Amino acid sequence: MQTLSVVKQAWLPRLLWAPAQDLGLLFLRLSGALLLLYVHGLPKIINFAGELQHIDDPLHVGRAFTLGFAIFAEVLCPVLIVPGILTRLASTVVLFLLGVSMLLVHPDWSIADGQFGWLLMIVFGSIALMGAGRYSIDTTLHQKAED
Repeated sequence: MQTLSVVKQAWLPRLLWAPAQDLGLLFLRLSGALLLLYVHGLPKIINFAGELQHIDDPLHVGRAFTLGFAIFAEVLCPVLIVPGILTRLASTVVLFLLGVSMLLVHPDWSIADGQFGWLLMIVFGSIALMGAGRYSIDTTLHQKAED
């Protein structure tokens, strides 16, 4: 009888909270990725030549490579994160770019000046730690692989 009680206790919270957590992860993925794409990624593609002239190169790998990596992280990775494809890997790439930007390119910014970057780091750090959630292609492929 006690075993049945433990099973019921463990089952009920999963039933009540799992959908909300998965919806929260979906919201994080969509809002973070679309904001990053709209605010940073698309302007870099639209104004590629201008960006190439002005982009900082804190790792000394060349402006073209730096801009290419920034476009990869701010365009391709959000496009993967929205539907939940290779979500943890794509989020880690975004986190790397944000870390370089916040710590090497803009070390003089206060928390207030860099709040958008820090909030994006929180969003993509959460996604990288928690994964894509139930409503993602990653989960669908994982479930099919198990069957």
